[in-house]
Amino acid sequence: MEFDDWITEDVKRVLLVEPNFPIPNKSRNHSNFLPIGLLKIAGYLRTKSIEVKLVRYEEANDSKKKYDNTVQTTLFSDDVVDENKDEFIPDLICVTSIFTYWSKYVKNAVSYCKRKYGKDVPVLVGGIYASLLKDHCKEYTGCDDVIFGTIEGAEKCKPAYDLVDVDYQIIHTTRGCIRQCGFCGTYIIEPKWLCKETIKDEILRNEKKKVIFYDNNLLANYYIEDILDELIELKKERKITYVESQSGFDGRILREKPYLAKKLKDAGFKNPKIAWDHSLNQKDLIKEQIDILLEGGFKAKELSIFMIYNYEEKGGLDYTEMEKKRVKCAEWGVQITDCRYRPLERTDDEYSSYKRHQTNDDYHINPNWTDHEIRKFRRNIRRHNICMRHEVDYHSTLLERKIIPQKKAAKYRKMTYDEVKDKLPDAWSPFKFHKASEQDYFKL
Repeated sequence: MEFDDWITEDVKRVLLVEPNFPIPNKSRNHSNFLPIGLLKIAGYLRTKSIEVKLVRYEEANDSKKKYDNTVQTTLFSDDVVDENKDEFIPDLICVTSIFTYWSKYVKNAVSYCKRKYGKDVPVLVGGIYASLLKDHCKEYTGCDDVIFGTIEGAEKCKPAYDLVDVDYQIIHTTRGCIRQCGFCGTYIIEPKWLCKETIKDEILRNEKKKVIFYDNNLLANYYIEDILDELIELKKERKITYVESQSGFDGRILREKPYLAKKLKDAGFKNPKIAWDHSLNQKDLIKEQIDILLEGGFKAKELSIFMIYNYEEKGGLDYTEMEKKRVKCAEWGVQITDCRYRPLERTDDEYSSYKRHQTNDDYHINPNWTDHEIRKFRRNIRRHNICMRHEVDYHSTLLERKIIPQKKAAKYRKMTYDEVKDKLPDAWSPFKFHKASEQDYFKL
């Protein structure tokens, strides 16, 4: 059934549920995790005079609680259930989903709703996991129906931002993507390539001065120049103060239309990203894209490169090649966005930063990689980014954690890597290739 088929005249109240995904509480309102689909549905249902309630997650009472993929969680603890005996009895429940490998949290949410409100109240599941693995979602979670892709009516409505505490708005200027990358499911979930000609009125209607674009390929919009001109105008009028794209900019389009870089800068875009998906041999093409952004007015340390790793079953890039790519990024002075690959069809991921010697049974490990190489590369990226942001040529955990006496630390910070490497045992240079040796496995 389509979503609208469930909105009968008997539906007066709808409960919108974001499962208790393993996201730290401090990041719940981060723009990467806002359940914008539920907010759009809420806005849509309100046009039909339907009352809505949003339940986002369990508020952890224990501040030391670690949100880890290995922790089994339910939507609410029993204590919270007892404390929330309200009069909101839904006629319909909508549960969102994100990554396929977080499927168990969706199942927990559906099971909880069925227990609390009874099997007669329909529970629908939508979102990324639901759209990519519809049959698995229906059988595994026990929901009544799976809603595929976007909901046309909701797409046209103002999201119900009053249900969340955020100071930004989320905009899509496009749906779908002109590319079909093997690690991305966008072309499956949104098979039609749709472009908006204007977004000015939509931005003003949402009444928030920070704008986050959720487009999968913003620059591919046929009307991107007009849209950037609108943003430039809104910025000049101080109607917007901050602009960012969650996804990276298509480097191929930047090379075809290098003048877009200055427009992006003039529009106020922050932290631009591009992707380097393939081999080290692409370095000249990537450097060209970086130079275009620099000529547009961005600083190198503002830029970040998506570098997917642990990807491709045969002939994929191994740790050695990825580490060489990282060193190139250091030479260019740009940051790296950590992109550990998880297969679209995998419905679990128990990777834990608190464990060692995990296997492919715990999380996806490409045959070209090992558990300790993945951990080493992730740590390299973190230290690399600290060095790029602060424009220093080495990192030290001893300095970062203030273990070194203050006076001595101040002296070390003025030294170069070559000057300090014999004084600080953990001095780490982003400009050097670092092997993933077993001996430092337990230091990660």
